[in-house]
Amino acid sequence: EYRCRDALRVFYKLPHSHFYTGYVQHQVGRAYFELSDYQNAQKALETMQRIEPHRMKGLEVLSTALWHLKKEVVLSNLAQRAIDFDRHSAEAWCVVGNCFSLQKEHETALTFFRRSVRLDPSFTYSHTLSGHEFVANEDFDKAATCYRDALRADERHYNAWYGLGAIYFRQEKHDLAEYHFRKALSINPQSSVLRCHLGMAQHANGKAENALETLASALRIDPRNPQARYQRATIYMAMDRPDEALLELERVRDAAPREASVHFAMGRVLKRLGRPEQAMRCFLTALDLDPKDNNLISKTMARLDEPDLDEDESEF
Repeated sequence: EYRCRDALRVFYKLPHSHFYTGYVQHQVGRAYFELSDYQNAQKALETMQRIEPHRMKGLEVLSTALWHLKKEVVLSNLAQRAIDFDRHSAEAWCVVGNCFSLQKEHETALTFFRRSVRLDPSFTYSHTLSGHEFVANEDFDKAATCYRDALRADERHYNAWYGLGAIYFRQEKHDLAEYHFRKALSINPQSSVLRCHLGMAQHANGKAENALETLASALRIDPRNPQARYQRATIYMAMDRPDEALLELERVRDAAPREASVHFAMGRVLKRLGRPEQAMRCFLTALDLDPKDNNLISKTMARLDEPDLDEDESEF
């Protein structure tokens, strides 16, 4: 049921001799991973390794946590140790695939994920990670095949349902995206991230009020989820409710003060509210944080005194 916080409370009540076993530390790491707490997931799974140095189960989760944390050196060392110990393990080649994925060498990563699948066709994780690599290469047909292969191996593998939903969302097949995100949520209803994606699909389907409630439920599960607040701000702007959009964006800015897109979005909202001086300060901050977006930001700054009726909310 993915009640990860409840599971952690139970694990932490175990006697010391039980808690510090490879199996329990693996489950603790998985629980933190599902909560998107990748630092604590890394800590638990590295403890698992110290207790059982030759345990392969769980290394795929540890490597993905390191991928999210962008710890290239640590991940590279883990990959080398895993291969040295057991070249015939599906988990080992999955770790190697994640290592190359982090370096954006998608074709090489796919080679190793395929090797993992050949060693164990029922290893759903490598099917799904292959799908993510094909998405990165914008080969959506092959990505969808990988996700379906994962579901054939385990129909409760919610990551694959999410992967299919994400493909349909990018293809603007929003009904299908919503269906697949709902399937993922039916398996893992405690995921704030999944609720955030469902809210985005609902908004794209013209269900703005439903989307706002879905995103609010994402925040109830994880109040630290900045993406949910950002998406709520986007919807409020589309509904011409800029005051509410600004409140959401201010909270996102407080959580991620160096995110250029947030300052740019705040500038857009302040412009709509008729506060051009504050809007200009936000645009200049965005420009300082991300000079790559110079054209878009400069163009918006040049139109600061013009009405924004023709501006595309997708730029928000």
